[in-house]
Amino acid sequence: MAERIDCDVLIAGGGPTGVTLAVLLAQRGVRVVVAEKEADIYPLPRAAHLDHEAIRILQEVGVAGEVMATSRRSPRYDFLTAAGEILLRFEGSDRIGSGGWPAANMIHQPSVEAALRRRLAGLPGAQLHSRWELTGWSDDGAGVTATLSTPDGPQEIRAAWLVGADGARSPVRHAAGIAFDDLGFEEPWLVVDTIVHDAARLPDANLQICDPARPTTCVLMGEGRHRWEFMILPGESAEEVASDASVGQLLKPWNVEGAVTLERKAVYTFRARIAQQWRKGRVLLAGDAAHQTPPFAGQGMCSGLRDAANLGWKLAAIVNDGAGMDLLSTYQTERAPNLRATIDMAVMMGRTVCITDPQAAAARDAQMIAARAAGHSPDGTVEYPPIGDGLILTGSPGAGAYFPQPVADEARLDDVLGAGYWLIDRAALERAELAAFREALAGWLDTHQAEAVLVRPDRYVFGTGRADDLADAWAAALRA
Repeated sequence: MAERIDCDVLIAGGGPTGVTLAVLLAQRGVRVVVAEKEADIYPLPRAAHLDHEAIRILQEVGVAGEVMATSRRSPRYDFLTAAGEILLRFEGSDRIGSGGWPAANMIHQPSVEAALRRRLAGLPGAQLHSRWELTGWSDDGAGVTATLSTPDGPQEIRAAWLVGADGARSPVRHAAGIAFDDLGFEEPWLVVDTIVHDAARLPDANLQICDPARPTTCVLMGEGRHRWEFMILPGESAEEVASDASVGQLLKPWNVEGAVTLERKAVYTFRARIAQQWRKGRVLLAGDAAHQTPPFAGQGMCSGLRDAANLGWKLAAIVNDGAGMDLLSTYQTERAPNLRATIDMAVMMGRTVCITDPQAAAARDAQMIAARAAGHSPDGTVEYPPIGDGLILTGSPGAGAYFPQPVADEARLDDVLGAGYWLIDRAALERAELAAFREALAGWLDTHQAEAVLVRPDRYVFGTGRADDLADAWAAALRA
C-alpha cells in the first residue's frame, strides 16, 4: 500500500515567515497546509522594517509592489547622545541595495501579512486554516503525523515535512526538545505605536537616543504611523511605565501632542537567542522559532523571510525533483553564520543604547565620538556575511555571494529570468531580454573573472566557471 501523505509540507504558524514559505512552496507546485492557531492576523504593528533582500523575496512571492506602496524610507539611522551628538550614523537607507530595492523600508506588518495571505489564497495546492492549533506530532522517519485542534474537532494530518514557524515560544521546538543558546542580551522595553496626523512635526530619520536617563528609540513605520520605544529602567515596573500617564510624560519632550494619537502600547523583552538545531529528522524550525534578535538592527522579520527563501527551494527540490534529503543539512549551515552576524550587530547596537549609568554613558560617548572623528567608527552601510559553507562550489570565485539584482528602467532582473536557478554565461548576455542588464551582468562576470555563473533559486551564487561544468556540478550537488 502506498504511504499516506495528505500534504508535502505542514507549516505550524501563519505569520510572515510561515506564509511566505507556504507561497514559495505552492508556487513550485508543493502541496502545503498552514495551521494558524489565531482566528485572524494580529491587527497591530510589530515588525517595522524590511531590507532590500527581504523585499526581493516578497518580489518573488508577488507582493513587493503592494508592500512598497505604503512603506516609507529614511535617509539615515542615527545613534545620538542625550545632547544630540552623533555616536553612529548608518547612511544610504533610502538608496537602492544589491537586492534591487531601497536598502531600508519601514512597513506596517499587518498590511504585509494581509498581502501574503491574499497571495496564498490564490494558489492551488495551498491551504491556510485559522484556529487550527498543533497539539502533537510524531516523526517515524518516513513522514510526520500531526494532531491538531480545530473548530470542527480534532484533526490528523500526515505530511512529508513539518516546519515550525510558530514564534518565539514555538511548541514545535519544545516538543522536539531543541534548546536555545542564549547570546547574552535581555532588556525590557515599552513599545508605543502611534497614528500620525501631522508628519511635519516628527523626525524624518530613524533615531536611537543613547540617554542614560531613558534610552529611547524613535522610528518611522509604514505610511501614517510612527513608533517610540522606551527602555524600562532598573527598579521600574512594566505596569507603571506603560500607564497612560507615563506614556504621556515619555512623549512630552517630543512635542507631538496633536500630531499623533496612540494606537497601542506593549512591553516586550528584547532577547538574543538561537536554537541549537534547526532540523531534527523531518521537522524544521524557521523565523522566531529558530532565533530571536533584538530590534535595533531591524532584522527580525528579515531573518525569517531569509529562512523561508532558503528552505523553500530546497524542500521543493526534494519533493518535486528527487533531490537528496541531506540537502536540508545545509539549511542551518548556511543560515546560522549570517544570522549570528545579524544578532551580533543588533546586540552591539543594543549595548550601545542600553547604558543607564551616567559615568559609563559619558565614557561611551567620549570613546565613540573620538573613534568616529578618527575614522574608526563601525558605522556606514551594514553588510552581513555571504554563505561560507553549504551547497556552493567552494573555491570558485564568488561562490556563496549574494547575487545582485540590476534594475533598468524600472525593470528588474528577477522578473525577466523568473524563479528557479539561473545559469548565465557570456553568450546569454546577448539575448534580447537581457539587453538592459548586459552591462551590469558583464561587470559582475568580469569582477570575478568568470565565463559563467550559476545562481541558486534564493539568489546566492552556487559557483562560477564553465557553463557545462557548473550545470554538472549543480546536478551532482542536488543528487548528493
